Amino acid sequence: MAIQSTSTIQQHNHISQSVQQKQEQYGQHSLVRSHPIALAMMIGMGILSLTACDPKNSDTNDTNTDAAAQVTKDGSDAESQGDDNAVAVTQSQQSPSIDSNSAVNNQEEQDVPVSYDVNNWQVGSDERYEVNELKKIQQALGSVVNSDKNSLDYTSNPAIKYRFMNEGQPYLDIIDSQQYLEFGWYYANPTDSDAEKQSSIEHAKKVYQIANNLMGAEGTSLVANILTGQIIKNKTVGGKKVELAKCEFYSCMIILAK
Repeated sequence: MAIQSTSTIQQHNHISQSVQQKQEQYGQHSLVRSHPIALAMMIGMGILSLTACDPKNSDTNDTNTDAAAQVTKDGSDAESQGDDNAVAVTQSQQSPSIDSNSAVNNQEEQDVPVSYDVNNWQVGSDERYEVNELKKIQQALGSVVNSDKNSLDYTSNPAIKYRFMNEGQPYLDIIDSQQYLEFGWYYANPTDSDAEKQSSIEHAKKVYQIANNLMGAEGTSLVANILTGQIIKNKTVGGKKVELAKCEFYSCMIILAK
């Protein structure tokens, strides 16, 4: 029983960490601070342990010794029936129900990796952009929802962050400073909802097109590569210096040096 409780608590903690990370990336504070189910299980275990160790139980057993000697046939039958019930409960616990199997199958169906069909994506305009042409790049991404003039860039230099998604939605940002131009967007996990996965794909498509404007075919190849897990550091791509480009832990980023 103790092993099952520990496993359950670890599972809840893992889920809490994943949810907190996603909320922080969406620009929200995590509301998950504890798990009532796990806490209730731990309290229950503690009560059982204290009862088993209570010295008063010994006195009670001594007091009832004579009564125990007078167990009747009816009592024996009741005990036998209780044993049968215990066996039935054990067998029931060992046999998974149809509902539990259905829940597992549904979860497996949802845990599908995001498919980025980059071979069929449009590159858009062939116009070439420079990293300092911020207005053109912003227009290609969409409308700026809000900006943060007190932000920091890749190396903690003063910067301005431009957000293209509303609070609570999978993010799409640009961080602009004198040293760097940075692109950041939400990278969906296999366990995410269909809506989150679709947002992740749409964000990647937009950056794919801008990468073509900034770095040509080498830029689109860069985006395709990081979407499959590759990490690029300190490399010249299409005439632009890429400080870092990667997708992991719910986040994609491309950092270009100016």
